Amino acid sequence: MKMYLISDNIDTYTGMRLAGVDGVVVHEREEVKHALEHALKDSTIGILLLTEKLGTDFPDIINEFRLERKIPLLVEIPDRHGTGRSKDFITSYISEAIGLNL
Repeated sequence: MKMYLISDNIDTYTGMRLAGVDGVVVHEREEVKHALEHALKDSTIGILLLTEKLGTDFPDIINEFRLERKIPLLVEIPDRHGTGRSKDFITSYISEAIGLNL
């Protein structure tokens, strides 16, 4: 199985291409939908990489994808600007999940 990237910027796309990961650069809602549909049609794609900005900009599309599909695995990655999450996002995520402050 291979990885496929859906990115909102050319720099992330270029870096992943250098690492051997194919993908596409999109900016609009319909482009994101089309790229996801393309990835679903390709049975060789096992991991679908998506830049965090697209996940933030189009959460309804991404959440629907995650609820309906197990394969390919959807992984949000930071772009060249870094992550949009706070430094303690993992700790806060765990705290919310189990109801304890760590």
